[in-house]
Amino acid sequence: MTSRKPDEPLARNSRLRLVRPRALATARRAVTTRRTRPAPRPPEGTPPRAELARQARQVLADAVRIARWAAAEHGAETAPRTGAATERAAAALDLTPGQVGAGWDRARLAGLVELHGDTARPGWRLHAWDRDDSAVLRGWVALFDAWSLVHPAPEGVAPGAVAEVVEAVPQVLSLLQLSQGPVPVPALLDLLVQRVEELREERCEVPVAEHAPEPADDPGTDGLPALLDWALEGLAAVGALTLDPGAPERHATLTPLGNWAVWVKLEQICVAAQSPAGNIEQSAEDMLRGCARLTPGPARDEYRAWLAARTLSSAVTELLAVARGEDALLRGLAFEALRVVGAPAEAEVRATVAEPSLRPYALLWLAEYDGADPDDAQEVLTREEATWLWVDTAAAVADHGESALLVRHLDSAVQGTVPALLDEVRAVGHPRTVQVLVALAAAHPDPALAKAVRRAAFQVHTGGA
Repeated sequence: MTSRKPDEPLARNSRLRLVRPRALATARRAVTTRRTRPAPRPPEGTPPRAELARQARQVLADAVRIARWAAAEHGAETAPRTGAATERAAAALDLTPGQVGAGWDRARLAGLVELHGDTARPGWRLHAWDRDDSAVLRGWVALFDAWSLVHPAPEGVAPGAVAEVVEAVPQVLSLLQLSQGPVPVPALLDLLVQRVEELREERCEVPVAEHAPEPADDPGTDGLPALLDWALEGLAAVGALTLDPGAPERHATLTPLGNWAVWVKLEQICVAAQSPAGNIEQSAEDMLRGCARLTPGPARDEYRAWLAARTLSSAVTELLAVARGEDALLRGLAFEALRVVGAPAEAEVRATVAEPSLRPYALLWLAEYDGADPDDAQEVLTREEATWLWVDTAAAVADHGESALLVRHLDSAVQGTVPALLDEVRAVGHPRTVQVLVALAAAHPDPALAKAVRRAAFQVHTGGA
């Protein structure tokens, strides 16, 4: 990262500057780091994971049907958002066009599909949907994190007020989780008002530049009841809570899925599946999944043993096939395994430079093969390629890592500020951009940064600038 020139202005909010940059090579290894401590047990009364996954599959049933329909279609316009594709999907699935549009948005936000131009491709979660409960639960958690994108905010409400409510919702969910039962909506409103006022006080404590414009008048809290209704309805729409009209006032109750998700967020644990031991006889994909929880040294031993049991040409072909899949973690691990192969893999790796999704990985592999230090190899990448790799690595961390890893990954970006990073991430066109930004906003403890990232996710999701 280049140093700032004396006359170069700082970002408007110093909290939005990136600090302590790390090499991309180091960030790549972050997704293979796992904690060894035993995972905390969920609260008593939490359903088994199989039951939670069943409930998540039920919530996303229409989204899965639409994603599978889109994956089975062929042609240039298979994304059922508007027009002929929507009409075809509605007729084929016996849904209304509105239901198709809503289901399509859910499928994208849950990582069930990826868009490449106007063509839809199935995400790796869709492939694993019927057999992998962890993939299902992570897909639902991605939708849960994006609840404010699923349910449009009321018209005529200032974007700042909407952002404040989105930022305050975790406290509302924490109260619901601690209450272990129905909570009257007026009690939730009291908490929301209190949290929004705290957020406004915190903003007032941020030093203001000498010539900065005077802050706008206090917007008050008159609009918060309607925004609380919007938030509760949005969370209910993704299956996180239920609303009971009650008597004489409404009550909100977390569903088992919502209760579990809030606990997961509070504990900051990983729910990724852990593969069984014995990887030598497995396929390349299963072997890499089994190595995902190993540190680099033991993982390389596994790669060597797996490679020794098969011909190198077939092994390289199988590893590259996995790298072309939808799981970003496996893509990075496949190239780590190819580093163990060395010279016999050079020709096939060099051929993948022409494939956009593999190009950054292939260029790094070739640079290291030619003798470059792993921490310096990223210099062979263009700015756009480095940004694409940053998003791809972030997708791997979001899918398989812990929240803290995703937050630390932010420091590995080549851009000097978060606004610059977000501008370039939006421009690079990675198919997982929205999911990565939503996950980062949900994980980051800095309210100002989380708000900026959440706004960028909304703009990408809606196609805005």
